[in-house]
Amino acid sequence: MATLRQLEYLVTVVDSGSFTRAAELLHVSQPALSHQVRALERDSGGPLLERLPRSVRLTPMGRAMLPHARAALADAGRARSAARRAAGLETGELQLAAVYSVVLGVLPPVLHLWRQTHPQIQVRLLDHRHSAELHDTMTVGRADLAVGPRPPHWDGLLRELGTEEFVVVVTADDPAARQGATRVRLADLSERSWVHYATGNGLAEILDRTCAAAGFRPLTAVRTEQTAAAPLLAAAGLGPALVPANVIPPHFTGRLLRPDPPVRRALTAYTRPHPDPLTTAFLDMLAAHARVLPAHVEEHLGPDLGTD
Repeated sequence: MATLRQLEYLVTVVDSGSFTRAAELLHVSQPALSHQVRALERDSGGPLLERLPRSVRLTPMGRAMLPHARAALADAGRARSAARRAAGLETGELQLAAVYSVVLGVLPPVLHLWRQTHPQIQVRLLDHRHSAELHDTMTVGRADLAVGPRPPHWDGLLRELGTEEFVVVVTADDPAARQGATRVRLADLSERSWVHYATGNGLAEILDRTCAAAGFRPLTAVRTEQTAAAPLLAAAGLGPALVPANVIPPHFTGRLLRPDPPVRRALTAYTRPHPDPLTTAFLDMLAAHARVLPAHVEEHLGPDLGTD
């Protein structure tokens, strides 16, 4: 029967990419590590890893086992933390997963408040490029709570946080913003080259889908891996950018325009069906204090943001 130690060894080998590096991280000898992995493979009924000259690769059996191994390790860690908190042996840790834009805009004020009221609780933040990655992280049990777009299917507890608004960012003197304009039809920007997002960032799909609905495919001036860089690049004149309003920093020098028609997505927080008290406490604080639209952006755009 597989042991937690064997599962930990398997996960570490996969994450580090080699038996040598995994042995260093686990502070065990490489022969001992290899012995435990082979024992796990015998118990599983076949090879889990393909040993390559300079790396390792999961076999189909290994790919099937890996998410369950991660989930088992995460459950064991939570069980230890719960027991130690009850015994007064440690302060606890919250594992929080979120998409990039939420990490940049929605979470910082809530995390600041959480730190003030729960200074003994550590927060481990897992940020993701795409909502599908976020959902996968929760499905395999690597986080206590996820914050991001509504997942397609979720059997646990889900709390609505609000509707995220997207804005078009241009330079202060851009022709689209002339004469005090506050809205822009995306079709009017069809000939422009855009600040786009790298493949794998969920915002790239949103921009492509939104422009397709407006009847065109966006030309690309530059692609960025970093969500926070998009509004800065647009304000510097590289091209318009479609960004979540909550990532716009205070004292922003670019011009913000409402896309017409509006671009929105629901933000949620979701967790297991019966979360532990620590997760429940953070979820309650998040629901009470999260601002999907920051005050400085609302002031910049005016009170009619979100009207059709």
